Amino acid sequence: MEKDWKEQLSPDEYYVCRKKGTEPAFSGEYDKFYEPGIYLCKCCKLELFSSNNKYDSGSGWPSFWDPINHKNIKKIEDFSHGMSRIEVRCSNCDSHLGHVFDDGPNPTKKRYCINSLSLIFKKS
Repeated sequence: MEKDWKEQLSPDEYYVCRKKGTEPAFSGEYDKFYEPGIYLCKCCKLELFSSNNKYDSGSGWPSFWDPINHKNIKKIEDFSHGMSRIEVRCSNCDSHLGHVFDDGPNPTKKRYCINSLSLIFKKS
């Protein structure tokens, strides 16, 4: 299966999606991107986030205050790099998406901080 992912994804996408990497801040194509549409999982095309829930958090990564459907993501405690965070993964293919924090806007007060490399945008 890992061989299949390596063939399907670029080296940077593989690093983020399959090895839980993080793209550099302010480098992703969707950080300052605000077209109307849906963001899909790069690996399996599951619908994850809507542009209606996207906002500029200033963090350097695409940020959303809620997913399209909570069943489409899973949250896992992450204690890597000496921090306590909640990792966000695709519930279908287990792709690493990013992390969720409790410093977002209303109505959820959540900031789903997501790597552009883990997403595909579908215009609506």
